[in-house]
Amino acid sequence: MTATPHQTAGHVRKVMAEHHISALPVVGPDDEALGIVTASDLLADHAEAAPVSSFMSTPALTVPSNEQPHVVARIMRNHHRHHVIVTRSDKVVGVISAYDLLELVEEHRFVMKQPPTPSNKGSKRV
Repeated sequence: MTATPHQTAGHVRKVMAEHHISALPVVGPDDEALGIVTASDLLADHAEAAPVSSFMSTPALTVPSNEQPHVVARIMRNHHRHHVIVTRSDKVVGVISAYDLLELVEEHRFVMKQPPTPSNKGSKRV
């Protein structure tokens, strides 16, 4: 799902609500990333008819579709963003969010460690 610069705040607000998403990439005529509209961008008091181009976040932060998750996390951290646009051959193919990265950590990397065992050193038997 994407938006175009001429679509309105009302339109993207409706699309995001209907699909339960918090960001839409803004694309040009060749599906290239121009920017992104997030739920945070819509918190400001934009008129329903305001064009997306007047409040979208730019520049578009993009990563190729084969990029490693730790690189995406670093980009998000360094640029203080919660979403990065994913591209293939300079065309938008998706969005990865901080939530997606947290889910990856939770499902694949988190392993509960066993608590340390008490040491018998220095123990006195009574």
